[in-house]
Amino acid sequence: MSNISEVEVHWHEHAVSRAERELLNGNSGCVVWFTGLSASGKSTIANLLDHKLHQLGKHSFVLDGDNVRHSLNASPAILRGAHGEEFAQRFGLGFSAQDREENIRRIGAVAKLFAEAGLIAITAFISPYRADRDRVRNSLSNQNNTDNKQNNRNDFIEIFVDTPLEICEQRDPKGLYKKARAGELKGFTGIDDPYETPLNPELTLDGKKNTKELTDEVINYLKAKNII
Repeated sequence: MSNISEVEVHWHEHAVSRAERELLNGNSGCVVWFTGLSASGKSTIANLLDHKLHQLGKHSFVLDGDNVRHSLNASPAILRGAHGEEFAQRFGLGFSAQDREENIRRIGAVAKLFAEAGLIAITAFISPYRADRDRVRNSLSNQNNTDNKQNNRNDFIEIFVDTPLEICEQRDPKGLYKKARAGELKGFTGIDDPYETPLNPELTLDGKKNTKELTDEVINYLKAKNII
């Protein structure tokens, strides 16, 4: 008798096509992936973009790094009370390189589902490692969705919020840089853990500019690509 772990998993096509969902929504589905240092302005721009799209009658949703860490990618400490120590240690995510990889893998999978539903998934994660971001990109460009294959579309829009480290440290709204500099926070991106800048992002935003101006740059890009 086969072990349950060996049971094959098959892809099932949806009764409602992606094209039909996008027609109803009035926009194309995609993933707008903001990446950059902590305090670079990612979350602010992401939420301004979401608000602007809502005003335009488009269908979008923000997946924010901190919010996701409270639920889908909760830490062992959060899971321990409801699920016990063994479960918490197995499924809870910290901030090691491997945990960060799994954090991005999970959210990439969720964002992909949103895109297939005809939504504009907006993500705001540091996502410091290039390989992790590229895996999400590849998952979206090689997905099973037949509409995507026929249109040869790329649903992953990588947006690099290019804000110098010194400006991020000056902002430091959560006091994380201060703690990292004091040695109270280990493995902090930009201080004692690397941030790998995108090589060929779809869009690079100058983080020194006004966030409303940067949001308009993203809107103009989405219009130019006929996403909205």
